[in-house]
Amino acid sequence: MALKEHLIELRNRLFVALVALFLATVGGFFLYQPVLQILIAPVNAMGGEVNFGSVISPFDNMIKISVFLGLVMSSPVWLYELWAFIVPGLKKNEKRTALAFIGASVPLFVFGLGLAYWVLPHALTFFLGLTPTQATNIVEVDTYLNFVIRLLLAFGVALIVPVLMVGLNLVGILPGKVIVKNWRITVFLICLVAAMAAPGGDALTMFALAGPLLLVFAAATAFCVLHDKRKAKRHAALEAENAATAGNASDIDTL
Repeated sequence: MALKEHLIELRNRLFVALVALFLATVGGFFLYQPVLQILIAPVNAMGGEVNFGSVISPFDNMIKISVFLGLVMSSPVWLYELWAFIVPGLKKNEKRTALAFIGASVPLFVFGLGLAYWVLPHALTFFLGLTPTQATNIVEVDTYLNFVIRLLLAFGVALIVPVLMVGLNLVGILPGKVIVKNWRITVFLICLVAAMAAPGGDALTMFALAGPLLLVFAAATAFCVLHDKRKAKRHAALEAENAATAGNASDIDTL
């Protein structure tokens, strides 16, 4: 497509994704109280207290959590729109690949969120453990929720990347040999992202993110390489069959 058509395509897909996000965010308002209790439970379990520092802080955090929940609940929509924009003009078999991409991405995204929530108490143990015994750690809820949401999204989005690699390989955009050739750069970037997502340089959080991501990346790389080999064998067999057919036709014409 021309640049203008790409921009129109981007606008339309952004519009659909934003509408889905808005509707899911409205639904997130009704889940604000129970989700907030879940998010602050690790602080309370560590002996800390969460403090709302201003009059409008509860309302601000209600919006923040609702948007986060909207992002999670609308993930099937915006993930599909992302895929459809990267691979426009989907053919029938590519549409099946898109559905498989969504079917794998959403569970992995949710698994990443769960993994981050599992890591959260360990990170809090490290940070709250630095509080002197004579003091009480009263955590500002604004700062705390920013920290938690960033951690959750970092884990969730990171686990989608290998699935995107597989999807792009299936439609012929990303060959497996390219992934293998640049594996050192990819491993470095994974560790870098994990270190950036780890709050305060906490090593446990970094390894908890980098470990599963490296395993999923390795599995995705192996899948892409095997898929390319099977594809090459099918292509070679088809060429041999076509050559044999052409040879038989030539013999018949000679007779």
